[in-house]
Parts: sequence; structure tokens; C-alpha cells
Amino acid sequence: MNAPVKKRMDEIKSQGYNIDFGDVFNQTIENYKKIAMYGGLVLFMFFVVFILGLAGIFAVIFGTDEALTILKAEDFKPENLDLYGLLILSLISIAIGTLISPFIAGLFKMAHNADIDEEFHVSTMFHYYKTPYVQEIIIATFLIAAVDSFIRGVINYAEIPVLGAVLSAILSFFTFLTIPLIIFGNSKALHAIETSIVIVAKQPFILFALLIVGVIAVFLGFFACCIGILFTIPFIYSMSYIIYKYIIGFPENKEEEVSTNFETL
Repeated sequence: MNAPVKKRMDEIKSQGYNIDFGDVFNQTIENYKKIAMYGGLVLFMFFVVFILGLAGIFAVIFGTDEALTILKAEDFKPENLDLYGLLILSLISIAIGTLISPFIAGLFKMAHNADIDEEFHVSTMFHYYKTPYVQEIIIATFLIAAVDSFIRGVINYAEIPVLGAVLSAILSFFTFLTIPLIIFGNSKALHAIETSIVIVAKQPFILFALLIVGVIAVFLGFFACCIGILFTIPFIYSMSYIIYKYIIGFPENKEEEVSTNFETL
């Protein structure tokens, strides 16, 4: 973690912080306007390639007819799976989430570039696959996904899926600043997770309210023939970026900001 971010975290731990709902929301709107169309188009292309690739893998492993049966089967629902099935589903979920996490980090970079009026391209979404940050992003995502899958697996096996969804949402809420802390604050994976939890715990209600508004905005995309959600998804990343910027901020020294020398407290 670079020195300015470390100093800011020490202040937050000892003094807390203030955050204005209206200011964050307004800044999010402005940021989202800049990345909505571009981010949505990239997400659409990624989604199409991902679905086709997944279908191809199933077809190779199980055959075309069997793959379609598996993908449509009611027994594929988590609550209908046995312990072995839940384990396989969890491993697939962890693997997919981990592999695409640097791509998700690209949405944060796109939001940052838009905020400082720097140009961004399709390659921006894949920027973190080729930087030293990729290791920490993957480790952090793997750890969070593993804990989430374990919780969901245990709860679903106990046939209480609603509780599993609630606990999963709580985990996601307290760790939503993990990736920004890695890519903007040069934090190690474990420390980024810990720091995210500390930050959220200081102002949980206002942050929860902001993210609820963000989630509602994302799901408004369903009204645009469902596919519109791909163009509203960037809103939640714009909001998370603005929250990070509002709470932590960025070092004035550009070299400190892009430093890849990770340090821990």
C-alpha cells in the first residue's frame, strides 16, 4: 500500500470519515454518462463470447444434445443438487469469477480514465491481465469467491437458500472496495479485503443505501429487452469507483499512483 493511502487508512481507522449521499450520487451519474455506451458494448461482446465459449465446452464434454439438456435441467439448480453437485458447481463458479476478475478491474480503470478525462479503448478492459496487479486481483477474488461458495454450499445443503443469498450479499457488500484498493492503492490481496471491511464498517448504512440505488439502476436495464442490463452494469462500477475516490482519494504524485511496488502495513 502506497504511503498516501496508508496515511489515509490510518486516519479512517482512528477518526472515521464523512460521505455525502447526494454528492457521491451526482458524481456517479456524471462518470456513468462517460462510460455507459462504451462499457455496455464491451460487456455485450464479452457476454456473447463467454456464452458461446461455455456452450462449446459443454458440447465438447457432453455432446450437443446432452449439453442442452444439462443447461435446461431443473436438477441443475443449486437447491436440487447433492453435496457432490454443489462442490462441482462451486468450483466452476470460483474458477469463472477468478478468471474474469481482471476484466472487471478494467471497468474501474475505465471509470478512472473517464473521471480524469483520459482516453480509453477496448484494450482498457483487459489492461490488468498484463500488469503486476493481476496476481493480487486473482488471489483476492479467489479468496472471496471461495468463502462465498462455501457459505452458499453449506446453506443450500441445509436447504435454506434465502439465508445463503443474504450472507453472500453481506460478504459482497463488505468487500466491494477490494479491487479498487488493489489497483489504485497498491494493496496486497489480503490487506485489501481487510481494508475494505474496515472502510465499509465505518459507514455501513449510507454505503448500503448508495449501493442499493446502484443495484436498482442496474436492474432497470431489464426493462430495455433484458439486454439493456449490460449497459446499466457499468453504473455500479462507476458508483464503487466514486465511493473509493470520495473516501480514499488519489495521491497527488502520479508516480505513486501507478507504482507497482506492493507493500503491507
